[in-house]
Amino acid sequence: MDGIGPDASLLLVDDDEVFVTRLGRAMEKRGFEVRTALSVAEAQRLLVEKTPAYAVIDLRLEDGNGLDVVEALRDRREDARIVVLTGYGAIATAVAAVKMGATDYLAKPADANEVMAALLSSGEQLPPPPENPMSADRVRWEHIQRVFEQCDRNVSETARRLHMHRRTLQRILAKRGPR
Repeated sequence: MDGIGPDASLLLVDDDEVFVTRLGRAMEKRGFEVRTALSVAEAQRLLVEKTPAYAVIDLRLEDGNGLDVVEALRDRREDARIVVLTGYGAIATAVAAVKMGATDYLAKPADANEVMAALLSSGEQLPPPPENPMSADRVRWEHIQRVFEQCDRNVSETARRLHMHRRTLQRILAKRGPR
């Protein structure tokens, strides 16, 4: 893993204000000059002001897709190191992110150490596995919760989209999430 280069500018883009603030503080402690954005529009405005050497971009934002920010950053600075974050990992979105120019792809919740390792990884070798990865049950539960929220907490619609029986989904939703 290489160190931070002479340009330590980092753009964090995520619509979760608590997460982006916490990650921003952690990355500043690690030597980055952090700017944050909560939307695609705000991120694109910040890119015009100063194009960062590093970026961590959430895939799904309230006003659009984080891949638009990846593309805009890649157009402005080819050597930028870009990590895409997402609340759910899917091979199709990982492939799309890398094709658009992302350096790496991490599933949330990713901590500052994982983000730093991904940003500074040379790409020649895989970064070490996370210390405490989410269990398969937890990943499944997170995915169900995300689809449930996207369907405005409508159990029937969520069950239809997940190709699951409604009563089975109700039982899963009634339980606490696995750790």
